[in-house]
Amino acid sequence: MPCFGGEYLVSAEESPRQREWRPQIYRKCTDPAWLILFFLFWTGLMFIMGYSVIAGAAGRLVFGYDSYGNVCGKKNSPVEGAPLSGQDMTKKKHVFFMNSCYLELKDLQINSIALCVSSCPEQQLDTLEDVQLFAKNNGSFLCVYNLNFANYTQNLSAASLCPRLPIPPSKSFPLFNRCIPQTPECYSVFASVLINDVDSLHRTLSGIMSWKDTILGLCILAIALSLIMMFILRFITTLLLHIFISLVVLGLLFVSGILWWLYYDYINDLSIELDTERENMKCLLAFAIISTVITVVLLILIFVLRERIQLTVDLFQVTSKTISNTPFLLLQPLWTFIILIFFWVLWVAVLLSLGTAGTAQVMAGGRVEYQLLSGIRYMWWYHLIGLIWTSEFILACQQMTIAGAVVTCYFNRNKSDPPRRPILSSLVTLFYYHQGTVVKGSFLITMVRIPRTVFTYLSNTLKEKEDSACTKYIHKCCFCCLWCLDKCLSHLTQNAYIATSINGTDFCTSAKDTLSILSKNPGHVASITCLGDFIIFLGKMFVVYFTVFGGLMAFNYHRELQVWAIPLLLVAFFAYLVAHNFLSAFETVLDTLFLCYVIDMETNDGSPEKPYFMDQELMSFVNRSSKLIDSRIRRNRKSLGNEDGTELQPIVR
Repeated sequence: MPCFGGEYLVSAEESPRQREWRPQIYRKCTDPAWLILFFLFWTGLMFIMGYSVIAGAAGRLVFGYDSYGNVCGKKNSPVEGAPLSGQDMTKKKHVFFMNSCYLELKDLQINSIALCVSSCPEQQLDTLEDVQLFAKNNGSFLCVYNLNFANYTQNLSAASLCPRLPIPPSKSFPLFNRCIPQTPECYSVFASVLINDVDSLHRTLSGIMSWKDTILGLCILAIALSLIMMFILRFITTLLLHIFISLVVLGLLFVSGILWWLYYDYINDLSIELDTERENMKCLLAFAIISTVITVVLLILIFVLRERIQLTVDLFQVTSKTISNTPFLLLQPLWTFIILIFFWVLWVAVLLSLGTAGTAQVMAGGRVEYQLLSGIRYMWWYHLIGLIWTSEFILACQQMTIAGAVVTCYFNRNKSDPPRRPILSSLVTLFYYHQGTVVKGSFLITMVRIPRTVFTYLSNTLKEKEDSACTKYIHKCCFCCLWCLDKCLSHLTQNAYIATSINGTDFCTSAKDTLSILSKNPGHVASITCLGDFIIFLGKMFVVYFTVFGGLMAFNYHRELQVWAIPLLLVAFFAYLVAHNFLSAFETVLDTLFLCYVIDMETNDGSPEKPYFMDQELMSFVNRSSKLIDSRIRRNRKSLGNEDGTELQPIVR
């Protein structure tokens, strides 16, 4: 394995001295210790996956279960000491609470017996004869399993073994397939116990499962909008950029106005009684405030940068020319997205299994309760670190693959004969030499994301408890500082990946080299890349805003039972990830192109002995942008000098 001490000479030139910019000269394995650490970490993840499969029972959480340890809709294994367990519930897919109108929580346990039934009673049942007739006609038995439906009216214990009369009409709810009473009185009691008072995990999953079809549709919308944005940035023109900015401005104003209108409609709705509706109202207020702040900031930035529209068009045309040399470059986000989706689905499946990894304990009356196994919470945290680290690793592999392809094309002397299969060559180089560097960079970002997650959890906890305003303020300040550090680290790691693709150095050396060379050219290149990054950020906001707006319009029609604050946040998070995954290809190409330009200017002088690698179009664009920026700086200094001179002129009598 070359990753343990080997070097590979790319060209016939001699190996350069340490830390000199000599693009594409040699390769060696970088940061191999971090690759070993990542392998050991994933060994732990594989152990957790295996443990969750053996000890977990995600079916209980997804399909629902009765009070005797049977999962509805499945054939069950018996629990020792529980005579009514181990039944075949294949045809009984709904959970029915015998006392749905009188539910109470005692020691976090519901006081009613739950049964698996084949269908929910859609009509009110007033007597045991009605219950018996319903069982005979529908095959749905609403009394305890060991009581034959023929004895519903004859058994003296039927009153305690059957539901309390009258039984209200009910319908099945998506999560756990619960039979939910439809009469207002029973519904309010049922909802207050099973929705307002259950734990946050069940409420979150309730909102997600009840809106799964809508969430899937919104995710598809986010993907479609991201593809449209890629097409716009790939073939952008002055007119198209003006239309795009106009759409973004109108969209920001429109969505912010709709959010405030919906919040006003909520606070004037006198029928709001449940905590779910109050949470939805708070979610609307938070979204409206955040949307308004983002809108104001972006409008100010658009106004400030309005004079650089043509410069932005030229910038993306130069970037598009680089992409045209490797047309399959824009397909990399698609493969990355597929891999991420596969990993996230696997991660959620393991999480659900861990959440149900408990031991069955038989209580009085043969009822079965499940107690969480010790150490599960530590596995949750380990599993969360695995989610962030692995996701960042996959995204970093995409960045380095794109950077390597752009570097290969840029540092090619014969522009008329571009290198063959630069993407494949970049992938081979990445997995053969630089996986350790990608692991190290993604780990640094993970170490910032984990404290951010902890502070978010603490902030949510403080909202429910009485605590000093000073403590809450400190938590918010720490969260903001970590957010800024996260953004700086993301930019630093991307530049380090590019430098590794160019020089073949390890992560720390690459990061130090990029900081050193960029500090010599802080003005022009930074302003050019920031301009492109801002337009790409507008594209991401466009995707997120219109996806969230579509979700709000869909969720607002069902305010009562479903908690749609969490599904909406999930949709917004997914939309941003999709937009970032697709549009970051342009961002990576842009940053790589201009870092290569800076290195080209640093190591060459344009003479026959040291000609530039860049083409004429890139050189002319940088010169035009530099002149434009220099002239604006001189005008500003001149105006300031005139003002100062006017103030210091002596008074002539």
